Amino acid sequence: MKIDDRLYGKADLEPVLIDLIDSNALRRLKGIHQGGACFLVNPSWNISRFEHSTGVMLLIRKLGGSLEEQIAGLLHDVSHTAFSHVVDDVFQMENEDYHERVFDKWVRHSDIPDILHTYGFSWEEILGDVKKWTLLEQPAPALCADRIDYTLRDSYAYGFAAKEEIAEFIRTGMTVFENEICCTSVEHAEWFTRLYYREVTGFFMDPLNVYALHTLSRLLQQALETKLISRDDFFKTDRELLATLRQESRFRDRMEKLGMAQAHVKQGSKDDFTVHQTLKVRWIDPKVVAHGCKVPASALSENVRSMKETAVAVMKKGAFVKANDQ
Repeated sequence: MKIDDRLYGKADLEPVLIDLIDSNALRRLKGIHQGGACFLVNPSWNISRFEHSTGVMLLIRKLGGSLEEQIAGLLHDVSHTAFSHVVDDVFQMENEDYHERVFDKWVRHSDIPDILHTYGFSWEEILGDVKKWTLLEQPAPALCADRIDYTLRDSYAYGFAAKEEIAEFIRTGMTVFENEICCTSVEHAEWFTRLYYREVTGFFMDPLNVYALHTLSRLLQQALETKLISRDDFFKTDRELLATLRQESRFRDRMEKLGMAQAHVKQGSKDDFTVHQTLKVRWIDPKVVAHGCKVPASALSENVRSMKETAVAVMKKGAFVKANDQ
């Protein structure tokens, strides 16, 4: 089987990867939007968890990661619920880690263990501690395949960077040094840092995106309280869960208004807003290979330090959204 990704191109895959991609667990991710509720207010914001998961696998592959780490990359988001991180707001998960908390249970009861066993792999050994895969996961502010892929993928899809720029960064901007992804130059580190903060402040904090997350989260909380849905329903696809909400007219009417948000939602201010949302503070400080060592870009670049200060201030201030939908 050959896979063709819009960022990494074509690749021939091993049978275990083919069967995992065709599993019920992975196919479900085709119906889970990575951006949560954003597709409800802007249809072009429609990247799926499946696309991101296969992208992480392919990036690890390009960087020389083992087959086992590619499997871990492919499966790292398999337990994401409908609407991705919206559930963290519904259940008030400050660390945005609901999918991580249910990961082992979800995998154990999926078709993944049997597929891996068929090819001589143990799901516990590969997925029991995904943090051991140093290309896949690194604590912020370091680079890792997960963080790199969603930044590049969103930035291309939403017009923050041209495909040629991204292709050049994939081709020459990264290397693996002492089992960690590093930038090959300060210039590449600055480019990625700039793109990352544009993602966070320009997409995550876009008024439409914030309004969609806030509105859908409140609707889902109300649906749980009235027992229209249960926690188990979050393991359906986005469309399936939406269909359940629309069974009741009050939720259906609110969903229709949400779909017209572009006409009545705009940037607010601290003196005039409908919704004020603070999001998890995210920052990046790529390591650069310099003189045989890996050095944080902030130690080499005033631009990286300045970008962090500006972006963190924006994140701490939060997003003010004005909605005229009454």
